[in-house]
Amino acid sequence: MISPAPVTLEGHGVRLEPLEAGHLDGLIAAAADGRLWDLWFTSVPNAEQTPAYIAAALVGQQAGQMLPWAVRDLATGTIVGSTRYHDIVPSIDRVEIGYTWYSASRQRSHVNTACKVVLLTHAFETLGCRVVGLRTDNFNFRSQQAIEALGAKKDGVIRHHHPRPDGTARDTVIYSILAAEWPDVRRHLMLRLQRRVGAE
Repeated sequence: MISPAPVTLEGHGVRLEPLEAGHLDGLIAAAADGRLWDLWFTSVPNAEQTPAYIAAALVGQQAGQMLPWAVRDLATGTIVGSTRYHDIVPSIDRVEIGYTWYSASRQRSHVNTACKVVLLTHAFETLGCRVVGLRTDNFNFRSQQAIEALGAKKDGVIRHHHPRPDGTARDTVIYSILAAEWPDVRRHLMLRLQRRVGAE
């Protein structure tokens, strides 16, 4: 596996730009669309928290543990959310996709599917990953549905696994896609994307 490095990924109406301080205002505006920080089972920053959110992501990038992006909707040119690779383990050819959130107006649109297509394509076809993991809070039912709709397999639930922003401990639902499953998952996602774009 090639160790992930900052790179711009583009396709299907979205561009994933390596996260930087210059994305601050765009991320603040994106999170304000739906007041995403009010969802107790997610970790979306409010305006005051966003500088530290970006800084922590870049520290993780420098440590080789994360690769964060800002998500731009090419139809409008606006930043509509963020996502990243995390828990990167080159020795076993594994990355996870997470820390993903989108403006309320872009949820249930083509954006998530488009981002997952370009992220999974890069992971499997460029980096040479053998597996890509995804995880979410056990109470984030919308996220679980979205992950399962991608074609990921549920590996299990880790109880009392990670602190939430409010200090409570969450159970974490773990999913994965294996390299051998990627061709079928990609075919499914491309069809799903065509239908989604046609319906918007």
